[in-house]
Amino acid sequence: MIKSQRLELREIQQSDIKNIYKGLSHPEVIPYYGIHFSSLEATQEQMDWYADLIKTDTGIWWGIYSLTTQEFCGACGFNDRNTTHKKAEIGLWLLPEFWGKGYMQEAIHAAFIYGFNTLDLHRIEAFVFSDNQKCKNALEKINFLYEGTMREAEFKNGRFMSVDLYGILKSDFES
Repeated sequence: MIKSQRLELREIQQSDIKNIYKGLSHPEVIPYYGIHFSSLEATQEQMDWYADLIKTDTGIWWGIYSLTTQEFCGACGFNDRNTTHKKAEIGLWLLPEFWGKGYMQEAIHAAFIYGFNTLDLHRIEAFVFSDNQKCKNALEKINFLYEGTMREAEFKNGRFMSVDLYGILKSDFES
């Protein structure tokens, strides 16, 4: 478990399936997230993916909870961890009622501390759909650097979408 000023990050457990479904079926969350689910049963695919990250030591994901109310806010974590190159990709989504409150930056900052110190990462990457300006603004506020655009790199909702790459090094975070 990781605690920040207002949030608690708890490793995703099978019992979180309803919360994960709530987020990954929400019409305001899924346009900018790579997957979505139309049923609780289908959400099991995501739960299996979270468990596999731990088994294969390629990442970890946490449920994000309000420290004061224990209300579920979203999820964040690392995947595609590469121990040779000491890097991983960070991902995060929040339920809309928690947007614009600084929770994204706070959760990512807490994850950075874990990633750089516990996982011994040198670099953390974030891939963001190019038209997701709110997410890109939030990343830039916490010292992620824009590193380029992969033009029409993913096919989603019947169209090709460009993806922006952001990165932060441990030395960037420490300064």
